[in-house]
Amino acid sequence: MEFSTFKNVQNFPIMKNTFSFVALISVLAISVLAFTGAIESLKVDTKSSYIDWKGYKVTGKHYGKVMLKNGDLKFENGKLVGGSFEIDMSTIICEDLQGATADKLVGHLKSDDFFGVAKYPTAKFVITRASEGNAGEYRIRGDLTIKSTTKSISFNTTVNEKDGKRIAKADIKIDRSDFDVRYGSGSFFDNLGDKTIYDEFDLSVNLVVAK
Repeated sequence: MEFSTFKNVQNFPIMKNTFSFVALISVLAISVLAFTGAIESLKVDTKSSYIDWKGYKVTGKHYGKVMLKNGDLKFENGKLVGGSFEIDMSTIICEDLQGATADKLVGHLKSDDFFGVAKYPTAKFVITRASEGNAGEYRIRGDLTIKSTTKSISFNTTVNEKDGKRIAKADIKIDRSDFDVRYGSGSFFDNLGDKTIYDEFDLSVNLVVAK
């Protein structure tokens, strides 16, 4: 009895310290949970979302639209933290030309000279990092896949709320030569003259998700 009592007395400071450490960890865990919300994944409304494209050549430019196949944006405590979307390359249209002339250009863009849509029907972008600056403004980094090539790109985007929906907008400049799209490119062919098509083209992304 005396030895047992002595042992318990000797161990009491250790037990007290252990309980204090556990209590501290519990308080920290509760504090973290209090300031961390669940990740909210919202589907892209593919009927309301679209991407404007614009390509340039020595003698002018062409522009049009392409639609989204699917996608989602992820939010934590109302802040954009991730997401991805797929572009339906079969929906490419030209808006600066009409009739057979527009059809000819679109057919060429879908051919193996450019995006090889029969073999690569979708392009994809996956957010790997979203850093917020001012309220509703973000610096996005992510992986863009066109044809069989994936490259990391960065750009600015804004996310605003309107009529119960969140709308993300971004203007992105893409270098097609990074994705093995070579037709008419001065990066791969010499002496093209006024038939040169510039490597860089513009995408204006408009993503709509319901809250």
